[in-house]
Amino acid sequence: MGVSRVDQWIEKMQSVGCRITGPRYIVAEILSQSDKALSAQEVFEKARQNYPTLGLVSVYRTVDKLEELGLIQRVHQSDKCQAYTAAFSGHEHLLVCTSCGLVEFFKGDDLTPLVSRVEKESGFVVDDHWLQLFGLCKKCQAKV
Repeated sequence: MGVSRVDQWIEKMQSVGCRITGPRYIVAEILSQSDKALSAQEVFEKARQNYPTLGLVSVYRTVDKLEELGLIQRVHQSDKCQAYTAAFSGHEHLLVCTSCGLVEFFKGDDLTPLVSRVEKESGFVVDDHWLQLFGLCKKCQAKV
């Protein structure tokens, strides 16, 4: 059995000098195991079930550190606060269920023609892009 994602995250945080406290561990554990995008408030509420003394500031600080280290990424949601999910590896993009918050990754975009046109029309030199698609997952479609 390999090393769990949360253990990898903890190791990464320790490698940059982060002290691993109970609050940091529980926040990392929740985000590393979730298949849904979670807001900091949702992480806080889940974590308080097992760590009642946890403060919301600790959640935000840990989320900031996990994001800085590239372990999680922001998921922008049109009707809610931003949320977070485990970061993908490689060049992938997000599918986000607008009903249940499930996050999946997909590959296979070729935005080269669009990027070229935008560069030509705007004068910008684009060096990166980020694509999120929103809709209903199969489970939520079945409920409709």
